[in-house]
Amino acid sequence: MTPRPIVIVGASLAGMRAAKAMRAAGEEGPIVVVGDEAHLPYTRPPLSKGLLEGSETPESTDLGGADLDVEWRLGERVDQVDSIGHEVVLADGERVPYRRLLVATGSRPRHWPGPGADLEGLVTLRTLDDALALRERFDQGPRVAAIGAGFIGCEVAATARALGLDVTVIDIADRPMTAFGPDIGAWVASLHRSHGVDLRLGTGVSAVEGDGRVEAIVLDDGSRVETDVAVVALGAVPETGLLEGSGLALGPGLRCDATLTSVSDPDVLAAGDVASWPHPLADGDQLRVEHWANAVEGGRVAGRNMLLEPEKRRPHDALPSMWSDQYGLRIQVAGLPSGSDSSHVLEVEPDGDRRVVACSRSGRVSAAIAVAAPRRLGWYRQHVERGSSLHEVRAALEEQDEAIGPPAQAVSA
Repeated sequence: MTPRPIVIVGASLAGMRAAKAMRAAGEEGPIVVVGDEAHLPYTRPPLSKGLLEGSETPESTDLGGADLDVEWRLGERVDQVDSIGHEVVLADGERVPYRRLLVATGSRPRHWPGPGADLEGLVTLRTLDDALALRERFDQGPRVAAIGAGFIGCEVAATARALGLDVTVIDIADRPMTAFGPDIGAWVASLHRSHGVDLRLGTGVSAVEGDGRVEAIVLDDGSRVETDVAVVALGAVPETGLLEGSGLALGPGLRCDATLTSVSDPDVLAAGDVASWPHPLADGDQLRVEHWANAVEGGRVAGRNMLLEPEKRRPHDALPSMWSDQYGLRIQVAGLPSGSDSSHVLEVEPDGDRRVVACSRSGRVSAAIAVAAPRRLGWYRQHVERGSSLHEVRAALEEQDEAIGPPAQAVSA
């Protein structure tokens, strides 16, 4: 008899890394990867930057999945997981059996829920096709509005300004990128304003108006933003619709233990945006991370754990990291800035953009955020991993090894 395959739902970065890890670990049995997009796995960071700007192509985002020894079932959607029967049910009713299952479905963007939701020109950016369609719109020289000032909103705004487009960014918060704290948020706001972005902060959106297509965004304060394209960048939610009724615990995402194994079923694991698991930096709380590095590392860990019995599986405890590129500057993060008690500017370049901010939680440094300072970040990362206190970091900053490069300018307590 042909053995039941290992099935991966989600032809994603996390899914592909898991498949590679299994093959590298010696798995010789069949592996089936089901993905609802028609494309082989691709990397997403360029979608809001290089691909949208035109300096990258779809080919440059390809992750090389064609060379991987798996059965790709692309353009097919899994509607249901039957964990009792160990099967996934496709949209056409076909049932695909599995020996073990990896859920790597990622997340989906939140759509605008209010008036005007069906207007042409109101778009989200999540997939390769989304980015290509938005790039075509940008080629027409439109006025652009981003509803939301998080990663996607800010990166789309920076790309649009680089193309010479008029840009407005709207957010109910009083600063962009709120997860990074007030210091970085204020700096990002200043950065966008210096490049000509109209920031409308501290006010929400009450309606999107137009006759068939977007013409204006009405804000809660009564003002209007005339626009031709409105990019909805209100965050994302884990793609768990296929798991409804499966008996697998959800919230947030697929609820897993430290090894990325479902808390409900040892034969089901998860990786990437859809997985939540307890991380030491979160004091045991369930954590869900929507960034590239987590998909890479989580996919690798889950892939190897898929081949092991539960008691032999290893935890996914890598320090989270992420980055954002805006106006030629890179903002890099090591750790978990969200959920921090406070943030502290430890280094700043008086006449430039280079700076380092530390976030603390329960008296310990939980994250370091570096702007245009990649060599500095590695030094701070060690302190985050060790759980150093802010006092210890400040003291070490005064005695650090000059080999890592001098501080921009150390800020006294």
